[in-house]
Amino acid sequence: MTLTSPGPTVGVVGGGQLGRMLGEAAAPLGLELLVTDPTPDCPATPVVRDQIVGDFDEEATLRELAERADYLTFEIELADPDVLERVAEETGTPVHPAPETLRTIQDKLVQKRRLSDAGVPVPEFRAVDTADDLREACEELGYPAMLKARTGGYDGRGNIRVEGSDDVEDAVDEIAGPAMVEEMVDFERELAVMGCRGADERDTFPVTETIHREEILRESVAPARASRAVRERARDVAHDVLDVMDGRGMFGIELFETTDGEILLNEIAPRPHNSGHWTIEGCHTSQFEQHLRAVTGKPLGSTDQRFPTVSTNILGDVTERQPAELRGEDSVLGTPRAHLHWYGKREVYGLRKMGHVTLTDDDRDGLLADARELRDGLTFE
Repeated sequence: MTLTSPGPTVGVVGGGQLGRMLGEAAAPLGLELLVTDPTPDCPATPVVRDQIVGDFDEEATLRELAERADYLTFEIELADPDVLERVAEETGTPVHPAPETLRTIQDKLVQKRRLSDAGVPVPEFRAVDTADDLREACEELGYPAMLKARTGGYDGRGNIRVEGSDDVEDAVDEIAGPAMVEEMVDFERELAVMGCRGADERDTFPVTETIHREEILRESVAPARASRAVRERARDVAHDVLDVMDGRGMFGIELFETTDGEILLNEIAPRPHNSGHWTIEGCHTSQFEQHLRAVTGKPLGSTDQRFPTVSTNILGDVTERQPAELRGEDSVLGTPRAHLHWYGKREVYGLRKMGHVTLTDDDRDGLLADARELRDGLTFE
């Protein structure tokens, strides 16, 4: 990559909040971003060069993206790996992470099998096609168990907790397609590691504690409130995961710390991830800058943490879909070392991710409580 004006172009499949933050990180690197998204005037448009309106798996759309870009990447797993691979080969535009990685990630059962075969510790799991399959699996794994749609789930969607045998039929009907079931992990806390594969190097950001409610990420605390031994083990598992992945870029690696101090892999996202948003203010290099460095083959930046950091998600608190109008933001903007990130979505509905607030301090004590207070002062009502 040679810097020019205008700069080299990175084509991104997806123009949501991740595309928006990639655009914000691209400008200082001298990069131009071009996004494709089916929603006209998507959240990324104010900070990128252009948007191609089209579906994530539409060949004509992805071909135009490849023809207009020097590099391809994606910020959503709904991109079609077969189409990406084909247009990349025919246009000579490299795509990272590799389409093979996307194929693996899109199917949770394939993902778990590949990681398990590579020796990465994962919860016990079984394939499920019928109610009888689920009953048989739960007899081995025990109740409660977690039934997951193999494809398409996010933010808790496609995940159903199966409390007992009476729930089996309804759970299978609700998934309505290929599924897998996992043992219910008795965990102390959930962790995440943002890992990155570069051209000739790899690195990980500090281990983060992630706090979920209703299976939606609410807060990220960095560094994680876990022992040094647990954090080192989480980092080791993350490096093992990176060994299995193909191509360059960021990988959001979600983990469980069990009650006996072991680390189990939950899921992987081959892109920047919500649990890494805190790196924008908290580290010398953000996950978004790091992803762009990796995709374009440049040296990776420093992942060292600058100070303790908490990030809290701003979620829709309304009962019906309505135009998005945030209130209370002055309290965040008036707080030293607090940072507001607005995703530019035009409509809000219950639990939709609309932005996040990051708070930094030299002392981690009290930081989470202060960040929650700032977040709770924001409303769309």
